[in-house]
Amino acid sequence: MIFEDIYKAYWLKIFRLCMGYMNDRDSAKDLAQETFITVWQKLPDFRNESSIGTWVFRIASNHCLRQIEKQNRMPKTQLPAEIEDVIHHGNEDKMEFLYKCISELPESERIIISLELEDLKQAEIADITGISESNVRVKIHRIKEKLTKKFNNYEQ
Repeated sequence: MIFEDIYKAYWLKIFRLCMGYMNDRDSAKDLAQETFITVWQKLPDFRNESSIGTWVFRIASNHCLRQIEKQNRMPKTQLPAEIEDVIHHGNEDKMEFLYKCISELPESERIIISLELEDLKQAEIADITGISESNVRVKIHRIKEKLTKKFNNYEQ
């Protein structure tokens, strides 16, 4: 069986499977794409020990489970609603204080949080800063905790 036939036969089914795991359209699309990249790479090694469909679904399930494991290991933190509100709706005093807090961070943390506030993906931040994506997640989490403490102290 050639890759194009596999792709046509299974794309929608794999996408729906990924949606079931992730309940997020973008994540499901990404995981479905990753699945077919793996299928493309591993197709020459396929030994017909199971049906091609079973093999493709197993690859998709493994990708989904790994993604869920990653997300559970490193839950994504949000800035408190007040800080998000300041960033998006701009109370001048609070905005000034937020950027003052950011300016007090070490240079590497300033860069990381600035890129995060610009809605760059963590993979892009990792490429820009030259550190691993998992390290970026940890740093963002810690930076947000620092900023939250400072912001909470400011409001009291």
